[in-house]
Amino acid sequence: MKPVLYAHPFSSYCQKVLTALYENGTAFEYRLLDHNDPETLADFERRWPIKRFPILVDGDRQVMEATILIEYLDLHYPGPVRLIPADPDRAIEVRMLDRFFDNYISTPQQRIVFNAIRAEADRDPYGDKEAREMLERAYAWLERNMEGRLWASSDTFTLADCGAGPFLFYADWTHAIDPAFTHVHAYRKRLLARPSFARAVDEGRPFRAYFPLGAPDRD
Repeated sequence: MKPVLYAHPFSSYCQKVLTALYENGTAFEYRLLDHNDPETLADFERRWPIKRFPILVDGDRQVMEATILIEYLDLHYPGPVRLIPADPDRAIEVRMLDRFFDNYISTPQQRIVFNAIRAEADRDPYGDKEAREMLERAYAWLERNMEGRLWASSDTFTLADCGAGPFLFYADWTHAIDPAFTHVHAYRKRLLARPSFARAVDEGRPFRAYFPLGAPDRD
């Protein structure tokens, strides 16, 4: 039996896992979460009442949280690209960078988006400002970290890059990366050219009208 992924193609966290799946050509069943399919939505919500996607169902086992899904796939469905390095020290760096992209790129980016979709009277200008300042600090750190590197952890595509792709993709839409951060822009461009992530981006294109800040006419 193939593992089953409950996901939506426009979600950054779903794109993170889809990139890992496509990177290794892993066979899986895709359960698209869409309001036009209430049966699949109800099944998903029964399985995970927290209602945060993606989740992976593999036989009797259910796995939640995008990073853990990729760890699970790397362990149980390994392919030619090992997304968690075998060397323990390199694996620690990859996991650290994964947390960086999750906590300091994706989290503030989503905070800005969630603030934008609130009713105007409920918006939090201070929280929005804090999130944008965090993104600026994160971009500056990443600029230094990417100097001389092809991928987040040196020259090998890993778990960290699976998250960096969608998170930097949407972050630049939300709070533009300063043109002075040339290493970050070059890295984002390489991610968009990576076939696995490019496929995930293309699958999300039909939903760009739903981006609350207005999806730019690029990428």
